[in-house]
Amino acid sequence: MNRDMETLLSMYEQILEMIDLGVHAVDQHGKTVIYNRKMRDIEGMNIEDVLDKNILDVFRFNPEQPSTLLEALRTGESILNKQQTYFNNKGQAVTTVNQTHPLQKDGRIIGAVEIAKDITKFRKLIQEHHQRKEAGRTFADIIGQSEAMQKAIRLARHAARSEASVLLIGEKGTGKDLLASCIHYESERRAKPFFAQTCLSLPDDWMETMLFGSEEDGEIQPGLFEQADGGTVLLDDIDSLSLPLQQKLARFLQEKQFVRAHGQEPVRADVRLIASTSGDPIDAVQNGELIKSLYYQIAVHCIVLPPLRERKEDILPLAIHFIRQGNERYGLHVEGLGDDVQEAFLAYSWPGNVRELEAVMLETMATMEQEQTITLAHLPAPFRAKLAPDEAKTDFLFDTEDMLPLDKYMEEVEIYYIRKALQHHGFNITKTAKALGLSRQNLQYRIRKYQIDKEWG
Repeated sequence: MNRDMETLLSMYEQILEMIDLGVHAVDQHGKTVIYNRKMRDIEGMNIEDVLDKNILDVFRFNPEQPSTLLEALRTGESILNKQQTYFNNKGQAVTTVNQTHPLQKDGRIIGAVEIAKDITKFRKLIQEHHQRKEAGRTFADIIGQSEAMQKAIRLARHAARSEASVLLIGEKGTGKDLLASCIHYESERRAKPFFAQTCLSLPDDWMETMLFGSEEDGEIQPGLFEQADGGTVLLDDIDSLSLPLQQKLARFLQEKQFVRAHGQEPVRADVRLIASTSGDPIDAVQNGELIKSLYYQIAVHCIVLPPLRERKEDILPLAIHFIRQGNERYGLHVEGLGDDVQEAFLAYSWPGNVRELEAVMLETMATMEQEQTITLAHLPAPFRAKLAPDEAKTDFLFDTEDMLPLDKYMEEVEIYYIRKALQHHGFNITKTAKALGLSRQNLQYRIRKYQIDKEWG
């Protein structure tokens, strides 16, 4: 190598080390060849931990959210503004927004490069803001005058005065997360942290690190229970937690202490647990999906949240509530629902419950201008098709104003069918996947892709 080339390479290396963006490049085999200072800061890694190693030997990726670098290598296409969450070799979660591009020479892919922005701290700030917002919630904020909902609120008020664990039972979208936050913020623990975590779709070792933390090579990564000391943790879909982790959770609830992953010494934490499930917990116990001892520990206070179709008197008040939210969000002056919409809402079964109603109302108002009343014509076309399947299907397909591209229409059909299957099987992932002829992982991928769990949770 001549002196000019050495000088040029030295300049490149210094520039890469100085810029305030993470740069990570791999060769055609996925082995790291460039790993700059900012990327090391973002991922909390040393250069010797990553350089000249295959990234799959260093980092852990969710199967449903694979490495964008390897995806660029595989497809030969750039991936722009992709948010990605993965784990470094210490089990710490890292979240970045990436610009990822394949590198080519003579028409052949020779590697890929990723330029990353660190948003881990930003996500933490968002979470803290969300917690501050949640802190203002009380039972008075819950809209529901039906007898079934009032009973659930009475039981929740009683649970708030207790220190015992709580089990919330209800379909996706019935408001279990809202009720859990009200229980916490009206309890003696209100000044301490409140965290919510789903038990779906994460591998065992990730979930163990998430809940109980890890201790490796002298470095401690505190888990959710450790961070929530003195406060409350909501575990959603607890019957999706693996049996070994259920056993570890049961021991923690019994002994008030646990051992971090790869650790030796017990860690004490004073945490109140609120668990939730979308299906029948007794069935989950009988099917071997929920350990009986854990069920008895978490079901001291057992509260059932009714689906929206069983409390129709709450539908219109909830819709008015979401109209007020939409007015504030979009600067509108909508006053209410037309008679045709009221009749349609009361006749619809709302398989997605309150979450589905909220999504429909906000999507509707996002396209309105100066109108004061919501009519059927304002409602999203896919939702109108659900209201009157036989009649609206023709409009949905052939009305030129509402016509969708074929791929979009097929996507709507797939979402609708998955929702119906989940509802039919009580939102049990294993049973639904079997009925649809999918693997659990494949179904969970679709749920995440279409945000079905987030939309209804």
